[in-house]
Amino acid sequence: MIRNNKELMAEIGRVAEVAGYLWTKGWAERNGGNISVNVTHLMSEDEKTCPALSAPVALPAEMGALKGHVFFVTGTGKRMRYVAQDPFENGSLIRISADGKSFEIIAEKPIAPTSELPSHLSMHNYLRSKGRDSRVVLHTHPTDLIGLTHGPKFLNSEYLTRTLWAMIPECRIIVPKGIGIVRYEIPGTMDLARATIEQLEKHDVVFWEKHGILAVGEDLIECFDAIDTLSKSAQIYFSARMAGFEPEGMTDEQLDGLVDAFNL
Repeated sequence: MIRNNKELMAEIGRVAEVAGYLWTKGWAERNGGNISVNVTHLMSEDEKTCPALSAPVALPAEMGALKGHVFFVTGTGKRMRYVAQDPFENGSLIRISADGKSFEIIAEKPIAPTSELPSHLSMHNYLRSKGRDSRVVLHTHPTDLIGLTHGPKFLNSEYLTRTLWAMIPECRIIVPKGIGIVRYEIPGTMDLARATIEQLEKHDVVFWEKHGILAVGEDLIECFDAIDTLSKSAQIYFSARMAGFEPEGMTDEQLDGLVDAFNL
């Protein structure tokens, strides 16, 4: 029944597409990174209430804004290169319980979701509770962007944002809210999730020190594009430094000119 839903299958196809990009970019070593997409709006009532394939799994906190919602989530220990080839062998559809306290797998196979699911759902829950229609949480490991977080001066959100914005006009346009920073936390923990949620109050992209990048938004491709654009800016910065000079970057006047021109 699930595979007859063309809109749902198209969205899962987009997950496979982006997973392939993450692998070919070199951002998804082994099982690095994870994706979750709220697909509730693409499903019929019968599809949303189909029988579970697993026993309910308790969540660490009640997800009050996600009651009854359905997500496609990449699987724990699954490699993005394999998600790209067969998303249903490397991910699953999960349904949040009516009380928001647990989830169960409903399709297509009982593939356990990413170990960072509690973090993902906490972010989805926060964003939805604030009225933001952000259906996607994308986490990946871009080499150049993680490299920046090893430099203390780049752990300042304002400095990091200004540096990357100044490398290419598109960066200011595509990532208009700038970049949040979370100091190092153990991957997969609720401490990391809570620190990220604080940054999501103002930003749609958050850097995790010495770990990776996370983007949220309404569209998976747009989330990928935001990270890809930031990566291009970092490459320009590093290229200049390797050539032996500090990149001049765009001036404040040039950056400010983009605001009116593109309604930022």
